[in-house]
Amino acid sequence: MTREAHRASFDAAIGLGSNIGGKAGNIDRAIALLTADGAIRLTKASPKYRSAPWGVLDQDWFVNACISVATGLTAHELLLRCQRVENEMGRVRQQKWGPRLIDVDVLTYGDQIIRLPDLVVPHPLIAERAFVLLPLRDVAPGTRINGRTLDDLIGALGAGDTVPFDEAQPT
Repeated sequence: MTREAHRASFDAAIGLGSNIGGKAGNIDRAIALLTADGAIRLTKASPKYRSAPWGVLDQDWFVNACISVATGLTAHELLLRCQRVENEMGRVRQQKWGPRLIDVDVLTYGDQIIRLPDLVVPHPLIAERAFVLLPLRDVAPGTRINGRTLDDLIGALGAGDTVPFDEAQPT
């Protein structure tokens, strides 16, 4: 499938991360919960990546991934669904950028630019996070953020400590 054809086959990209408990399993469960009723259909999932914490550095490492999805939900409805999955899985919000069982973020919604109090798309820190850009490139390589390609953003930022996650590693 060409980049253009794949781009037409999905509506949004979602980023997932976990650094508590069975990290890779938490991501898999979140994807299953997101897509359980058919309102969100998985079109592609990235490999998982291991990365150091960002923001608050004194915490365990993360497993991150991205998915592209097809949906009839609006961007705001998709955000609410992501938050519902986080809550259902038991996420506790105690510290900004702190440890989390699961984090589910709407990264892109088509080519839309959305600036609402509770939803900013593209995700406002996307260009600063290799742990988002690398898996996003796996599922949506033709995506442009503020006019820049993902390859350009990754080239400027570097991969840092974001590396492929070996499923055989303990989480």
